[in-house]
Amino acid sequence: MKNNIKVQRAILDLTQASLAEKIGVSRQTINAMEKNKYVPSTVLALKLSKLFKIPVEEIFQLEDHE
Repeated sequence: MKNNIKVQRAILDLTQASLAEKIGVSRQTINAMEKNKYVPSTVLALKLSKLFKIPVEEIFQLEDHE
């Protein structure tokens, strides 16, 4: 699953640590999501959507082989 968390984070001028604090996860979790090594839970995806004020589908995209 691809995502644009890093782009959205930059738009809001947030560090990985500050984003992590706002949504209640570790900085390492944010790093893993940005590197496509971790697929977040639905709850976490919805928290990101609410924070970024965009639909989940604009943050996460399924790749063709998924």
